[in-house]
Amino acid sequence: MIYSVRGTLIYTSAHEAVVECGGVGYHCFTTLSTLNQLPPVGSEVMLYTVLHVKEDGVTLYGFSTLGERNCFQLLISVSGVGPKGAIALLSQMTPDQIALSVVSGDYKSLTKAQGIGPKIAQRLLLELKDKMKNAGFSAQAQSVAQTMEQSAGAGALSEAMSALIVLGYSQSEAAQAVAGCSEEEPVDSIIRTALKKLSKNF
Repeated sequence: MIYSVRGTLIYTSAHEAVVECGGVGYHCFTTLSTLNQLPPVGSEVMLYTVLHVKEDGVTLYGFSTLGERNCFQLLISVSGVGPKGAIALLSQMTPDQIALSVVSGDYKSLTKAQGIGPKIAQRLLLELKDKMKNAGFSAQAQSVAQTMEQSAGAGALSEAMSALIVLGYSQSEAAQAVAGCSEEEPVDSIIRTALKKLSKNF
């Protein structure tokens, strides 16, 4: 398995980069996020890679961060999500944002990516929720997961989240905003605190 490639960046275009190592050019499909972080053509670069083998060929995928590579591997482990869908998701959202959406049950955020419909998005939530909690992408994702568990059922956190969703915020945004608040606080106090966080683009 090819874990990474380091060499000279000799070509880029939409969703692809070619890195020359020892006279061999490695063609890597990649995300918009990675492409935006690449140095100019002619510079030295390193990409973390995943070698994907199918009956009709072998394809190399490259990523600027280990977190993005690991998230890609988790995404393609879900039935119905191929490399193209995973690349589309990671081009639309960061690994942390994907983790937050998954652990908070916010499947609608995932459908913003091309090729990810509601059924696939819900399958991602079902199959990856526990894995994303422990994947280490974001401490915020773990905090949100704890908040979701605390707010399951009636309670101040649940009511505050419902109020924020009515105001137009997504479930992941609402869960992230109330994370850290106590179930013992009054609902209106939790909402005020959450709105302050959201107004600062928390």
